[in-house]
Amino acid sequence: MSAVGGVARPLRTTLEMIRVTHTVFALPFAILAAVLAAGGWPDLATLGKIVLAMIGARSAAMAQNRLADREIDGANPRTASRALPAGTLSVGYVRVFLVVSVAVFLLAAASLNRLTLLLAPVTLAVLFLYSYTKRFTALCHLVLGLCLAIAPVGAWIAVRGDIRAPAVYLGLAVLFWTAGFDVIYALQDEAHDRRVGIHSIPARLGARQALVISAVFHVAMIVFLVVLWRTMGGGWLFAAGIVATVAALVYQHAIVRPDRLKRIDAAFFTANGFVSVVLAAFGIADVLTR
Repeated sequence: MSAVGGVARPLRTTLEMIRVTHTVFALPFAILAAVLAAGGWPDLATLGKIVLAMIGARSAAMAQNRLADREIDGANPRTASRALPAGTLSVGYVRVFLVVSVAVFLLAAASLNRLTLLLAPVTLAVLFLYSYTKRFTALCHLVLGLCLAIAPVGAWIAVRGDIRAPAVYLGLAVLFWTAGFDVIYALQDEAHDRRVGIHSIPARLGARQALVISAVFHVAMIVFLVVLWRTMGGGWLFAAGIVATVAALVYQHAIVRPDRLKRIDAAFFTANGFVSVVLAAFGIADVLTR
């Protein structure tokens, strides 16, 4: 029993480090893109490789981010309990995990098609760049959005072997959606980031203006979703998913105010988890029923 516990503890800590529960944000969009590209369910082998590539890429990105930010996290009371600054995982362990995750991603990309393999190093470069953007630009939220936008675009390429307008529209929707909720999430560290010189929109402009910019980003997301819906000749189910997305985003902005930051967790995980799952489910159902 103690041996099992000895294995389970670092595994649980590793899953917490890479925020495995946050996979719900990007994975549904990747599956939606694969279905849109195939005009139905892609074959199981392709779908499995897409999921494996995404798990590898996301795990690598999170491990790199934690390694790059371990001193920053240790200086922030909100993040000081994370695995590396708290010492529950060693730097060596996380580096090995990073290498394995990169290998998984590259192997999965290579097994899909030539374009996914050629773009794999570019993907890793963007994912790793994000870890350093908060050191020099308040536009780091948009770079994070680009990181998540890679998932649906990559899934489309995995199925079709090319990049077309619908993949770009869905990618842009994910980019602005992510940037919008990341601005809200960064409100928690506004004072700390300003004090230590970490760049973010809240630290640069303050909470009220940051919330306005977040709302603008989310309006841009809806615009690109509508463009995607029209481009793909979407039906009422996809439209219903977009309407549900609007409702969730309105709820998110209604419950977060500069004087009500304690509700950020509900806005961040509940509302955004709802957006990704419901929009993907309705979009997939729309394709399958046409």
